[in-house]
Amino acid sequence: MVQSRALVIALILLLSTTVPEVHSKSLFERDRRDWLVIPDAIAAYIYETVNKMSPKVGQFLVDAAQTPAVVVTRNFLIRETTKLSIMAEQLIEKIKNLWYTKVLGY
Repeated sequence: MVQSRALVIALILLLSTTVPEVHSKSLFERDRRDWLVIPDAIAAYIYETVNKMSPKVGQFLVDAAQTPAVVVTRNFLIRETTKLSIMAEQLIEKIKNLWYTKVLGY
């Protein structure tokens, strides 16, 4: 009986809270460019691990990462993922605007 009352109260509180009243960061409000640092973080982790085992191989990785082919490819990927990220942000803004105007009627 006590558990059912607690459950009913929790459901009432949950359902009475609307989206604008919740002050936590939603998926749409997070910094969406954070994921662009993941490849660099993985590369740094691999380098640190390899460099601890063999400094010569670590130096080879540094030299290989600075070759023109790798640098051009990396810059291309950064440029294109930045474009995709901006397009995704614009799409999310359009979806949010549509949601607020058409569905919620704000």
